[in-house]
Amino acid sequence: MVIDFHTHVYPDKIAARTIAMLKKSAKDVYAHTDGTLQGLLDSMRSAGIDRSVILPVATKAGQFDTINKFAKAVNDTYDNLISFGGIHPDDEDTAGKLLYLKEQGFKGIKIHPDYTGTFIDDERYIKIITECARLGLLVITHSGVDPAFDIIHCPPEKGRAVLDKAMKDAAADKPFMIFAHLGGMMMSDEVRKHLVGANCYIDISCAFPSLLSFCNNTDDDVVQIIKAHGAEKILFATDCPWTDQKASLEHFRSLKGLSDNEKELILHKNAERLLAITDEKTE
Repeated sequence: MVIDFHTHVYPDKIAARTIAMLKKSAKDVYAHTDGTLQGLLDSMRSAGIDRSVILPVATKAGQFDTINKFAKAVNDTYDNLISFGGIHPDDEDTAGKLLYLKEQGFKGIKIHPDYTGTFIDDERYIKIITECARLGLLVITHSGVDPAFDIIHCPPEKGRAVLDKAMKDAAADKPFMIFAHLGGMMMSDEVRKHLVGANCYIDISCAFPSLLSFCNNTDDDVVQIIKAHGAEKILFATDCPWTDQKASLEHFRSLKGLSDNEKELILHKNAERLLAITDEKTE
């Protein structure tokens, strides 16, 4: 079993336009699928990936209904795709919207502070993240550099402070927050200082320099952070279509310094626990 915890798709009618726009805004980024659901399914089949988690991004207020209608349709249609929900910090009644997502069976939400122009420690995000902790919803956030932006809206230090505050205010003890891109894209030193050892998960999307031109850490950085944080709190992820699922999986499997048990935790066991998956995937 292999679960990719970080992928993106777009409705067919806007996929080509969205991929073109994102490629233009982010330097040296190549799309490995056409951005559609079928493109992701074809990629998964080629890579040998059993399930993928889809992460929608609300880039402006008022997209809640449209984004989550599409996400719910994915969840109702596919056994091997799990879409999170999306919410914007400027949406009205975020508490009510999060409760709605919980009642609709969503496992969590994706936030992208850069695309909303909002720092992770803004009171609006703190409110959203704390409410997710209360409801038992997972929160996965972009962390670190995004090549399309000059400002880092979720550096590891701010992310850790928000995590600690939300868990305290919600009286939560189980990790519910996931920091993408090895905890902070192109910020491995800050990740070691502020996130390693914290009560959170880290996904390894966009972590390998051989697969992403602007990635500045090494395979040793990846292994060291996994070892220091604990393999039981690491999730395999690719950020497909922005890295190739097959190449990412092969590269991860080739890493030296991780045991077979650690790799199994990262490839699927941790995700199965978080997502409450108890059965084998069927197509």
